[in-house]
Amino acid sequence: MRHLVVIVASTLVAASTLADDRCAQPSPREMAEALGVELPRLPWHLANIWWRFEEPVRDFESLEVDVAIDRDVSDDYNLYISPCGSATINGLQFYGGMQTNINGWANKQSRTRVHRGHGAIFSRWSADKRTPIGLDHVRTAADDCLVESAGYEGEFASVRRPYAWKAGNYTWSITKGETIEHNGQPATWFTCRVKNLADDTEVEMGSLLFEGEKFTYGDRHSAFVEVYSTSKIPRSNIPKVNVIFGMPRLNGEKPVLEGVSAYYPNQGGAGSPDCATVRTERDSCIVEVGPIFRRNEQQRSHELKLEPTGGA
Repeated sequence: MRHLVVIVASTLVAASTLADDRCAQPSPREMAEALGVELPRLPWHLANIWWRFEEPVRDFESLEVDVAIDRDVSDDYNLYISPCGSATINGLQFYGGMQTNINGWANKQSRTRVHRGHGAIFSRWSADKRTPIGLDHVRTAADDCLVESAGYEGEFASVRRPYAWKAGNYTWSITKGETIEHNGQPATWFTCRVKNLADDTEVEMGSLLFEGEKFTYGDRHSAFVEVYSTSKIPRSNIPKVNVIFGMPRLNGEKPVLEGVSAYYPNQGGAGSPDCATVRTERDSCIVEVGPIFRRNEQQRSHELKLEPTGGA
């Protein structure tokens, strides 16, 4: 009888934990089987947003993107909220954002992968994505930062740092710093930070080195929400969550838009089961993630209408 009581108690605790998880929904496999659809291989880009600017931004100094997350997402999920999913400066591609499970090498001497839970990430590729880019392109902000330089998604270098984000409002940013000589040529450090808008605290995540001294920001910028795979959690569930991306600010101002669109890939390296939709409110894009459904193929890509914007 005592053994039975323990089993019942632990079952009640598990049920209570599930009920307390506002992100919880059936597993992707269960939802896909119910609809008769196949699951692509991870990672899954649930939704991509593309801002198209009328022209590149010269003399680039800073990028800021506001992000709002409507509920806590635990590290039982692998969720990547990327306010900069893809952008270029002087043609050099980079990306970054906030993850529920950052992972990487504990320092520049280690090659053992460790997992540190919630955090932020900043990565860049080499110019041709084929030439390796070393850890001399990475500067850590503190001893708890993780690093990586590898080629499994094109040759890249990256810095990551634990950061206990939860439901709330944040600004992910990169800022131009000092220019140094690197391999006989000028190169410039760009530093990534995340600010919690509730208390105005800002944490530095680390810096990456970009070849050049003056920079032009490209005329396209993306954001995405992704479910990814790690050795810690090879097959993550899809958390139910709403994420709001503000319009990118370049050098403190919102660039003039040519247009903005949403795209939901279902094939290729980032193909995803259909479980997200994007809508707009004023000049922000809202990604709503929920159960898997069958999407009208005519809506796989669509334009988004924002209210006219300009200035800071």
